[in-house]
Amino acid sequence: MIIRHALPRLYAPFRPYASLSSSRRAFSTTELSNGITLAYDLHEPSKDAQKQDNEDAPPILFIHGLFGSKKNNRSMSKVFARELKRPVYALDMRNHGDSSHNPTHNYSALAEDVELFIQHHNLSKPTLIGHSMGAKTVMTVALREKVPIANLIPVDNAPVDAALHGDFNKYVQGMREIEEAKCKRQTDADAILKKYEDSLAIRQFLLGCFVRSEEGTYTAKVPLKILTAALAHMADFPFKDPDQTRFEGPMLMVRGTKSHYVADEMLPTVGRFFPKFELADIDAGHWVISEQPEEFRKAVVEFLQDKD
Repeated sequence: MIIRHALPRLYAPFRPYASLSSSRRAFSTTELSNGITLAYDLHEPSKDAQKQDNEDAPPILFIHGLFGSKKNNRSMSKVFARELKRPVYALDMRNHGDSSHNPTHNYSALAEDVELFIQHHNLSKPTLIGHSMGAKTVMTVALREKVPIANLIPVDNAPVDAALHGDFNKYVQGMREIEEAKCKRQTDADAILKKYEDSLAIRQFLLGCFVRSEEGTYTAKVPLKILTAALAHMADFPFKDPDQTRFEGPMLMVRGTKSHYVADEMLPTVGRFFPKFELADIDAGHWVISEQPEEFRKAVVEFLQDKD
């Protein structure tokens, strides 16, 4: 449900989208003109479900958060493809999942990757959905005005400079310790992470960033050194003055009422950058999509069906 009033702000621990899965599946890749290769899954509506008069339905790009990947959004992407009858591209951003690594990791670079992906695939006025790091990325794309965007849905992050939750620094420490310990068993790796994080679900989410080396040891799939250096950039937002640039299209800001990333005092700034924004408050912490998937689905479907 889309609501336009503020709810009391509470606090809750982080929760991941999904637990660790050892299964592998095929995915596609696109080499961009800037040298970055992005991996992605394409979820298409069934032929029977497609609207006869809407064969070229506007696509959706779904972007994960820090330490996440395209697999986090797999289930919800399938739901949106089926219910909205649109193709959904779930991306791995640079330095995440199966995409390539690069020492530059900030929102301008992430936005450029998305823009080049849209141009490469000739996607016409897509909808952009992004959580956390992905939320700031999609808002940056919209404000850069390099590609036409129909609308966007940032999830639990605001267009402001705001410090990251301190847990992210702890997560990096734990992940580095796993590599240094050369763990060969998941139980050993999990025991190390337990020193930094009590939640089993979050530990499983972080273990999803690892693969087994040829020697059988747990090795981080993500470039920990690059992402550690990028933590400060992830707290920033590249645009400072709403009077200089705005996105005049529709936007749905989804926030968890138990999270602090989109506090009430940030909403006036959101409105200056995105004057047509609507607000969906969901009873969840920062990990809105996994904590309340049905409420998130309803908010997004209601918003996008109204725009068709």
